[in-house]
Amino acid sequence: MRIKRHSTRTFTLLCTLLLALLPASPVMAGMLDTNSLIAAAGVDAERAALVQRLEAAEIQSALVRMGVDPADAQVRVDRLTDGQVTELNARLDQLPAGAGALEAVLIVFLVFVITDALGITDIFAFVTPSR
Repeated sequence: MRIKRHSTRTFTLLCTLLLALLPASPVMAGMLDTNSLIAAAGVDAERAALVQRLEAAEIQSALVRMGVDPADAQVRVDRLTDGQVTELNARLDQLPAGAGALEAVLIVFLVFVITDALGITDIFAFVTPSR
């Protein structure tokens, strides 16, 4: 009985020491400024506007003519970084209204070719990755 009580105390002491010596990771909290939250919301709106433009029948038919599946284009837009979405929307906004569908398709096509050349995706057979 005495040995059992002694081993229980030793086990409890070892567990207590083990828990006390575990490295505790500090929790870091920071302030979020309003500008970063507004910018994040703005990028989401720009991404939605780009998706809406890609859903236009004229652009989808142009993508199909170039051999790009519209579903692949949607996946590609989802993979764009926030900066790329902002830049692409800025270029699309600079085009004249109603006359820029071909240019928009070309820009999207160039983005697809560049990501194929970098080896990120494999959509076009005529593009060999640089890796």
